[in-house]
Amino acid sequence: MKNALALRMRTCWAGFKAVVVFTAIAIAYTLLMVGIGQLGFPSQANGSMLTNGEGEVVGSSLIGQSFTDANGRALPQYFQSRPSAAGDGYDASASGATNKGHQDEELISSVEERRAAIAEREGVDVDDVPADAVTASASGLDPHISPEYAAIQVERVAEARGLSVDQVEELVRLNTTGRGLGFIGEPVVNVVTLNLALDELA
Repeated sequence: MKNALALRMRTCWAGFKAVVVFTAIAIAYTLLMVGIGQLGFPSQANGSMLTNGEGEVVGSSLIGQSFTDANGRALPQYFQSRPSAAGDGYDASASGATNKGHQDEELISSVEERRAAIAEREGVDVDDVPADAVTASASGLDPHISPEYAAIQVERVAEARGLSVDQVEELVRLNTTGRGLGFIGEPVVNVVTLNLALDELA
């Protein structure tokens, strides 16, 4: 009886020590990762937050935003993001796509309506409206558009802000990220950082 009790006590003690050791390891690992993040990559570790000229946080370079008025109309002085199916649009708490297939009639109709509206807004042919201008990303939060979509918006934004086309094109270039490692993916333009740069300029 005593031997059985002693065995139970030793087992419990060994289990307790294991819990303490692994808890300590978990805490140490967490603190180490947080420390490395804060020291080596503070911006990324804190959400890649963006601030305006007054130091106010206006968003994150990782999450897209809508640049429309209260009625959903595009604000002419801003580059427009791709559509978002996340909640009411770019809702980080409701990330997701439409889950509609390419033959879904409602999706086809909305794509055609968007393409026609964008072509009219930008003064281009319907065939010149790129796919990312009329379709949402898988997350619904992507802040990027294609250089092709940015290109057809340059003249409108330049006119609305009283800037030259060359000035706006230069800002587009500065906010364009090339292919990863030179060959992965496609170049993209970050609409959020681009519009912030425009606000800082004019």
